[in-house]
Amino acid sequence: MSPEVTGEAAGEIARIAPDVETLAQRLADVDYLVDEGLATAMFLSLHLPQPLLLEGEPGVGKTEAAKALASVLDTPLIRLQCYEGIDAAEALYEWNYPRQLLSIRLAESRNEPLGEEELFGPEYLIHRPLLRALEHPGPRPALLLIDEIDRADDEFEAFLLELLAEASVTIPELGTVRATHPPAIVLTSNRTRDLHDAVKRRCLYHWIAYPSRQREVEIVRRRVAGAPETLAVAVASAVARIRESDIQKPPGIAEAIDWLAALRVLGLERLDAAAVERTLGSVLKYSEDQEVIRAAGLEQLVGAGE
Repeated sequence: MSPEVTGEAAGEIARIAPDVETLAQRLADVDYLVDEGLATAMFLSLHLPQPLLLEGEPGVGKTEAAKALASVLDTPLIRLQCYEGIDAAEALYEWNYPRQLLSIRLAESRNEPLGEEELFGPEYLIHRPLLRALEHPGPRPALLLIDEIDRADDEFEAFLLELLAEASVTIPELGTVRATHPPAIVLTSNRTRDLHDAVKRRCLYHWIAYPSRQREVEIVRRRVAGAPETLAVAVASAVARIRESDIQKPPGIAEAIDWLAALRVLGLERLDAAAVERTLGSVLKYSEDQEVIRAAGLEQLVGAGE
C-alpha cells in the first residue's frame, strides 16, 4: 500500500494539480507537452499517491517528464542515476568514516569513553539521494527521480521495495526512517531488461512512445526559439524516416532538438542533402548508423515533409 499524503502536502498538490487538464496545461507552461494518457498517469501518481514507472525508447522524454513535474510542483528534483553495481551506500546513505575516526582520536586524547551508539548517530550520516528525498521537510513533496532503473540489478530492485511501498527505509544502526512528506517518485526504464514484478506492482505504469510528427514539431519549436515552422517540419519528418530505417540507435526528441538548433546556428533555412551531410552528427551518434543513412541516400531522407 502506498503512503497516504495528508494535510498541507495534499492541499498543495490539490491546488497545483486539481485535475488532469490543469496539470497538462501547467506542464505545457514549462515547455513539456503531454498527451492525455501521460497527463493522467502523472495526475494519478500525485493523488493516489503511487510511484510512476515510465518506460520507452531512449530519448522520448522520460527524464524530462520528471524534471517538468518537479518544476510544476516547485519542489526539489532529487535524482538517483542508476548504473550496474549501484548499492545502498551510494543510493541511501553511508557513514562518514573520516569524521568517526577523528572523533575516536579526539576521545582517546581526552581519555573520554566513546560508545558505538555515539559513533553511529545522525551527525555522522552522509545523506544520499533516497534519504534526502525521504527527509525533505515539505510542504510539497520532493520529486525523487530513480533514473534508468533497468541499469541496476535485481538486488537493488529488492532494496527499493520498502521505499516504493511505504516511503520508508531501514538503517540498521538507527532503525526505520519514515517520510513525513512522502516524495513523488518517478522511475524510468529504457527496457534494456525486464524489471521484477514486485517493482511493477508498486507502481503506476505508462509507456511513452515517440510523439506524432505534428507534436514533435511543436516540441522542437518550443525548445529552439525562433526556428521557422518549415524547418521544424523538415527536421521532424527526416527524424521520423531515420527511425523507420535499419539503424542501431534511433534518435530521440533530444536529438531532433539538437539537429534543429545546429541548423539554426549555421544559418540554414532549409534541410537539403548538403545540410544533412554537414549536421548528421547532431542526430546520429554512431558512425555505422550514419553510413546506413548515407547509403540509402540523403536526398530520400529530406523528401517533402508530411
